[in-house]
Amino acid sequence: MRRPGSLESMAELEVQRAANRGAVARRLLMELRPHRGTLLVALGLVIVSALAQAIGPYLVSRAIDHDIGSGDAAALLRTMLLLFAVYLGGAVASRGQTWRVGAAGQQVLSSMRTRLFEQLQALPLSYFDKRPIGDLMSRLLSDVDTLNQFFAQGLTQLLGSMLGLVGVLVAMLALNVRLALACFTLIPAMLLTTWFFAARARKAYRKTRQTVGSVTAELQEELVGVRQAQAFNRTDENIRRFRGRNAANRDANVAAVGITSAFSPAIEVLATLSTALVIGYGGHLVLQGQLTVGLVAAFLIYAQQFFRPVQLAASTYTLMQSALAGAERIYSILDEPREPADTPDALELGRAQGRITFEQVSFAYDADHPVLRDVSFEVAPGQTVALVGRTGAGKTTVANLIPRFYDTTEGVVRLDGEDVRRVKRASLRRQMATVIQEPFLFSGTIAENIGYGRPGASREEIEQAARTVHAHEFIAALPKGYDSVLGEGGATLSQGQRQLLAFARAVIAEPRVLILDEATANIDTRTEALIQRALSTLLAGRTSVVIAHRLSTIRSADLILVIDSGRITERGTHEELMARNGLYAELYHRQFREPAAAAH
Repeated sequence: MRRPGSLESMAELEVQRAANRGAVARRLLMELRPHRGTLLVALGLVIVSALAQAIGPYLVSRAIDHDIGSGDAAALLRTMLLLFAVYLGGAVASRGQTWRVGAAGQQVLSSMRTRLFEQLQALPLSYFDKRPIGDLMSRLLSDVDTLNQFFAQGLTQLLGSMLGLVGVLVAMLALNVRLALACFTLIPAMLLTTWFFAARARKAYRKTRQTVGSVTAELQEELVGVRQAQAFNRTDENIRRFRGRNAANRDANVAAVGITSAFSPAIEVLATLSTALVIGYGGHLVLQGQLTVGLVAAFLIYAQQFFRPVQLAASTYTLMQSALAGAERIYSILDEPREPADTPDALELGRAQGRITFEQVSFAYDADHPVLRDVSFEVAPGQTVALVGRTGAGKTTVANLIPRFYDTTEGVVRLDGEDVRRVKRASLRRQMATVIQEPFLFSGTIAENIGYGRPGASREEIEQAARTVHAHEFIAALPKGYDSVLGEGGATLSQGQRQLLAFARAVIAEPRVLILDEATANIDTRTEALIQRALSTLLAGRTSVVIAHRLSTIRSADLILVIDSGRITERGTHEELMARNGLYAELYHRQFREPAAAAH
């Protein structure tokens, strides 16, 4: 058996990484295909710029050997004017190709950002369960920015350098083959140097993309949880952990910069050797009468131009490696499978009655750890079913299977007798509204957040929804009322106020099925009283699935299901379950005994 760390396995891994890099590079080039016309124009401008670089030294040679040598001032002036026009034309062409390629690059980036956002909207919730939001933000922002730098700077430099190098090579061979071949003897050293640094730079820049993602993830998590960190005196520990990740990112970037910073001096050494070679060998040919001084001067300029593209390639290569590493992470998101598409024969639900049926349902987030086992129950239209159990029993998973946030591993979930997997997902979710323990409010006005539940709702309908859940009173007391702008996540409101807005958002959606997941767990007694008054209106005529920590809030439920270790162990009304003196009765007595003990 081959050991994981063997030379063979390491070689195979490097081959695989090279293949991946090649595939990523090809995909990036494919992104440019819709902009072929723009790139062809840019290519033409690059050719003009390369010709200018190739013609310029020849004109210098002519001015020295012919115009100065013959003492023809008029001819010298004409040559200098022509030289100026050539270099001016090259500069204009260079600017034009930079603008055209940069514009095409920005269109590619705009398209890529849109596709990334659309992809994230279409990914299943299971994808987000396994990945830190901060890492995803790093890919959306930092990794896309590396591509922006490459398209804005690196790609234009790469095109110009390649064609400029070809032009210089052709011009040198055309002027004097022997001196050109002498200069070319340094090409193997140049290629070896480039390969040596390239192999190390690839690894270094992949590491920088990974570590910056880790830093961003840590920042995002700590900013969201700053209150908890302060409440539990964990700020020192958080700072220590962040310093470690930040140091890893710093070290990765220092290593990458160290590698790339050594590349340019190495090329400069080769450029200096080339200059010495031109002066030495060229001077020897001049002394023998086989070469003119003007041609030696031209070769000195060509030698500088020969290595300048290579030096530019050093910075371009840095951008390219960073861009490839970023693109690899971006494509890893774009290649993720989306939520399963609706089947061709999927049904479009009309207004549902609200009958929910679970038939021998089992579910696992991963194959080795089942969360639900053989769960079966039915809720009639308009009934309220409460899910009760210890933390981690599987209550929220049951609720998540109804709108098909996840698909069952075994068994069937039905709405009005239809398998939810055979119903168009959008029409299924239009029948439902969910209020969770920590509702999310978007940046915008209060009216916009309530209206989010039904786009196009009128102001009167928004206010009526707020009145239904008794949110109108606190909204009206705000300086700008419904036009009050909320900060990120509604941080300017209390937990209870945020929850009331979430209830109003659910009301305006006019759902046939209402899912309340610990919706009253973290609110004060006064707000709970307001919500309890609203619940009779909110639940009337709707099928409701209620997950409640406070068992007092579900005493009137038509059906209570007790879930333990993923199985339904008890079912019935409050009175029936209390009479059985099982887990439900234990949880109920414990909950009401603890407040009583605390009061004494």
